[in-house]
Amino acid sequence: MSERVRVTSEIGALQAVICHTPGPELLAVTPTNREDFLYDDIIDLEQARREHHRFKALLSRFAEVYEVRDLLEEIFDQPEVRPFLIERVMDVARSEPLARHLMEVPSADLVSLFIEGRAVEGGSLQQLLNVQAYELPPLPNLFFTRDASMVVGDGVIVGSMRYNVRWTEEILMKALFQYHPMLGNSGLIYDGSEERRAGYTMEGGDVHILRHDLALIGMSERSSPGAFDALAEQLMAKQGITDILVVVLPTDRAMIHLDMIFSMIDRDHCVIFPPNFVGPTRSPVLHLQEGKEGMREMPNLFAALRQLGLPLEPVFCGGSKRTLQEREQWSSGCNFVAVRPGVILGYSRNEATYEELASEAGYRIVRGLDFLTGDTEVEDDEKVALVFDGGELVRGGGGGRCMTLPVRRDEAW
Repeated sequence: MSERVRVTSEIGALQAVICHTPGPELLAVTPTNREDFLYDDIIDLEQARREHHRFKALLSRFAEVYEVRDLLEEIFDQPEVRPFLIERVMDVARSEPLARHLMEVPSADLVSLFIEGRAVEGGSLQQLLNVQAYELPPLPNLFFTRDASMVVGDGVIVGSMRYNVRWTEEILMKALFQYHPMLGNSGLIYDGSEERRAGYTMEGGDVHILRHDLALIGMSERSSPGAFDALAEQLMAKQGITDILVVVLPTDRAMIHLDMIFSMIDRDHCVIFPPNFVGPTRSPVLHLQEGKEGMREMPNLFAALRQLGLPLEPVFCGGSKRTLQEREQWSSGCNFVAVRPGVILGYSRNEATYEELASEAGYRIVRGLDFLTGDTEVEDDEKVALVFDGGELVRGGGGGRCMTLPVRRDEAW
């Protein structure tokens, strides 16, 4: 049975979402190469898997949860899929032995190869120095499924990843949305997997659909103005977006994407890292409106949102103390995923943020385990933050929003 994707907000009741449970690909990350794989630390695999299973269990109480591996295995036997993937791999890898190998392996093994990578045997010097190299790179960032693709309306954006170590993610996600019957769509709004121009990058952590006609996009170190211009034109032409707000982020490892400093959590509130939105250090905010040339600078994000009929109130990540704001922003204290308006999932460690959610926005804080065991229930009309342990997952540099790719949501209004 085929189904269609549709996402017109950050908060509409979640129906279906794509996740990826971390696997052996994380073992490729070492203290020596962690920066090459975009990591600040190395992750304990088994603990990360346990935390991710708990996260998925919470998601599954509200929505259908698809696994990247399962979806890929379900399409790899289609005759056109394997040539599609190998052609694009060869565009970068340029290895005939690799191409022959990929043509011959069973589908399940092929999925593992694409996700876990394929090491190069190496010559005498590589063996002597005991240095690992890959002709097909492993994907330790794949559990952040939001980055490489996004659903907007009934269309799909395939990300154009800033760093080559993630390029295979683009190809895999494009294959899913092109060939899987559960992910039917109206076509690609932007295809980053085919982007070859320098300075054209765009990742999903920077793309927020606040309303069916309103997008908020971050210009971070991972996304570029060239890609924004191309994407904005297509969003307006194909998906009915009439207004786009742009937050120009500083180059800072702690805020590689907009969702590390902002997430919309219900119809009235968002969680923010205050220094980027309030006071003299706030980031510039620009407004692009359909039918008008150029962009104009806005006083701040919240004035712009009020002008566009979406008056969000900010909840401060870390509360009022700058030290706690910085600590909790670093540990993904702004990075929530909403499973319906006012019900959000996030890491339990960010206690000051939850105190702020409770006191300023009326949220009840519920341990995820208590919810899963039935010791605590969530009522239909209440605002709740479901918290789960993520001490290992957070070492990868993202939270609940990063780890989810919503493909179907109900309308939020």
